[in-house]
Amino acid sequence: MPTSSGPSPRRRVPLRHRLSADRIASILVLAPSVILLCIFVYGFIAESIHSSLIEWQGVTKPDPAEFVGLDNYKQLMTGLIDARFRQALVNTFFFTILFIVGCLGMGLLLAILLDRQLALGGLFRNLFLYPLSLSFIVTGTVWRWLFNPTGGINRLPELFGLEPLEFAWLTDRTQVMQINWQHVPRVVALACLITAGLLAIRYQRRRRKRAATIAALVALLAGAFVASGADVALAPVSPEMHGFSVALIGVVIAAAWQESGYVMAMLLAGMTAIPEEVREAARVDGANEAQVYTRVVLPMLQPVILGAVIVLGHISLKVFDLVFALAGPDNGSTDVPSTLMFMTAFRGNQFAKGAAIAVVMLVMVVVVIVPYLVSTLRSEARS
Repeated sequence: MPTSSGPSPRRRVPLRHRLSADRIASILVLAPSVILLCIFVYGFIAESIHSSLIEWQGVTKPDPAEFVGLDNYKQLMTGLIDARFRQALVNTFFFTILFIVGCLGMGLLLAILLDRQLALGGLFRNLFLYPLSLSFIVTGTVWRWLFNPTGGINRLPELFGLEPLEFAWLTDRTQVMQINWQHVPRVVALACLITAGLLAIRYQRRRRKRAATIAALVALLAGAFVASGADVALAPVSPEMHGFSVALIGVVIAAAWQESGYVMAMLLAGMTAIPEEVREAARVDGANEAQVYTRVVLPMLQPVILGAVIVLGHISLKVFDLVFALAGPDNGSTDVPSTLMFMTAFRGNQFAKGAAIAVVMLVMVVVVIVPYLVSTLRSEARS
């Protein structure tokens, strides 16, 4: 019998085999990145945590190293010579608040102006975004010239025939709104107790049992912390006053000048996505332009604003290069944990204590970032 000379039909591969092959290919592609991430990120984090739990003074790491537990952390919180670290934490607290408020305020104002379809809006948008393209080193160097007490901004009044300013800017030693650090551990623990308790009640009402259990556990741990007197053990023996350093005003101005363009871009993109019909409906109901933004636009921009706050908070908690270039690492008035870590580890050769400062910074960043990531992932899963 004659045989067919046409092409033979392709053999169909079962779906489960194709899925298995795709999964293996994905694993092979992602494996190098995952391995490098584990080594150079999580591996170094683990090494930093281990270094913070040993006694290490000097360039060479001791072998074997003496394990001291949480002694380095206790020294940071209670030691007399580590009062500078506690002031750095207070500086970070005030800097974060003022930085976020300044960026949000300036970014919102610029976004509203550009949203009004002004002439040359594209030019102004590029001008406002230009600082974002600069590094913090460049920004710090430029603003350091502007904050020179004998020139720069202090000489501006002379253009109008007035006397020059005498503000010291980055070298001012004045502190306001001082608090006694002895009360800080208890206040923080009580704040965690109240916040976690309220979240536990809220999650329980929404029948989110796992989240309610975690919040209740945090509240229980905070209550046990206060009840056991551990807050007293983490406080200095003598009263120690720390407050807002006026020298930080210059750092906040420079940082907000650079990052306001980022907030403006995010808010402007969010405003562009809002349908014009929604605004027209508000105007028909009698709302003026201010009410359109306060009652309609801003509530719809809450997810965008939250994302901007998280990013800005992350930047403020680990800021180093701006402070280093602007005020230098030796200026105690503008200390932040990152600059103090550099001074402690690489100038003082106290690597264990420097690692402890790094771990404290890591915890602060985790507290800000992880809840936001969890909430975002849950929202995506639901949608």
